[in-house]
Amino acid sequence: MKTLIIHPSDRSTDFLRDIYAPLKDYTLITAGTRREVNKLIGCHDRIIMCGHGTPFGLLSVGQFEGVYIVDYDTVPLFEDRECIFIWCNADKFVNTYNLKGLYSGMFVSEVGEAAAMGLGRVPQRTVDESNELFAKALGEGINRDLYHAYNRMMTSYEILAESNSVAKYNSDRLYLVL
Repeated sequence: MKTLIIHPSDRSTDFLRDIYAPLKDYTLITAGTRREVNKLIGCHDRIIMCGHGTPFGLLSVGQFEGVYIVDYDTVPLFEDRECIFIWCNADKFVNTYNLKGLYSGMFVSEVGEAAAMGLGRVPQRTVDESNELFAKALGEGINRDLYHAYNRMMTSYEILAESNSVAKYNSDRLYLVL
């Protein structure tokens, strides 16, 4: 399976690299043009999209042209591809366009987000622990199908959720639709 990872360069999402680190062969794009990204999507079977986002798509964070690198214009390109959408509120994007794959809802990955989502004053170590285990757990199953990747991730991540409020919040907002 040919895999494309779209992960705009941004220090605050570096922890997401552990999702695709176990893959043996993939194409990673961290900056570029929409045309380059669309062409790459067209010649890959699996698309993994990671970073900051909104219900309208994956933000380019100044690494790609425009505000979004994945948005409504990209949707037709996902047909017949295995997709992983990991950004805040990706669920709203996926549901709006009736897409399938593994995806996140609002995802707390920073202390400020934890406070904004009503989790109170959460120490940085709690957020870091959640981020690291999430990405590693998803990465552990990534070499198989989405069903296996999702179940592997949730099994590990839900154990942490018993003692980590950020992991609990996030695990309640991770989805798989095949």
